[in-house]
Amino acid sequence: MLHLHERKKQIKKVLLITLFLNLTVSTAKIIYGWLTNSVAIYSDGFHSLFDGISNMGGLIALSIASHPPDREHPYGHRKFETVFAIFIGVLMSLTALEIIRNVYQSFIEGKKPETDEKAFIVLVFTLIVNIFVAFYEKKKGKELKSEFLIADSAHTRSDIYITLGVIGSVTLTTFTEFYFIDPLAGLIVGVFVAREAILIIKESANILADRTAIDGNKIVSLVETCSDVEACRDVRTRGTAGQIFVDLKILINPSISVSEAHDIAEKVEELIKKEFPDVVDVVVHVEPFEKN
Repeated sequence: MLHLHERKKQIKKVLLITLFLNLTVSTAKIIYGWLTNSVAIYSDGFHSLFDGISNMGGLIALSIASHPPDREHPYGHRKFETVFAIFIGVLMSLTALEIIRNVYQSFIEGKKPETDEKAFIVLVFTLIVNIFVAFYEKKKGKELKSEFLIADSAHTRSDIYITLGVIGSVTLTTFTEFYFIDPLAGLIVGVFVAREAILIIKESANILADRTAIDGNKIVSLVETCSDVEACRDVRTRGTAGQIFVDLKILINPSISVSEAHDIAEKVEELIKKEFPDVVDVVVHVEPFEKN
């Protein structure tokens, strides 16, 4: 498992790379969309802009989350990453509202998009960047066990589908008279963004609410393979990828000494950590086994 400092360093590198790329993409889309009155491209640009803003939030979260456990935070600060994952979801919700507002204005004002062949150059370029960022960030998120990077990659991945849809709408509005397709494509962008926002907020909220991190039955089956353990009960797990906490009860022969019971508990702890590498702490409660 990576040392906290090395993990922080690598995640920071990923965020800085994706921040630069996301700001480049969003700037190109927003400026071109504004100049050509294309709601679809303009909205897609704002979607990409919030990717960059979430990267900035991630850098702040990383600085806090990488702090080691202290007196006030004995379980560490990793959940701050989860808090900022929710921050991404909230930003995406605001993005969806901004996009829908632009769509409404476009329908009401009846603005005609003035796109041309340059639109395809801008969109294809940003599509290539989005594909790279999404896969790069997801890959690094899994390697570094960062739910923030994984959530952020989901946000960026939605850009890929959205940009493909925008390319289709620009094709129709450039070469046909179906101008209503441009704001319609913008509306579809808004729906995609809102959907991703809900999924990210829901997943992050489950982590903050201490949703079960590992199937308790798997731990029971593993612990009961120990010859000195009569039974395993009341398994509870919580935490995030890379930092899971386990609490359980083992029943042992009442004739065993306190010293032997302690050794058995340590054996159980080592067994769980070996089988589940993401586990960082195991609390074992030892009680005497009473036959019915």
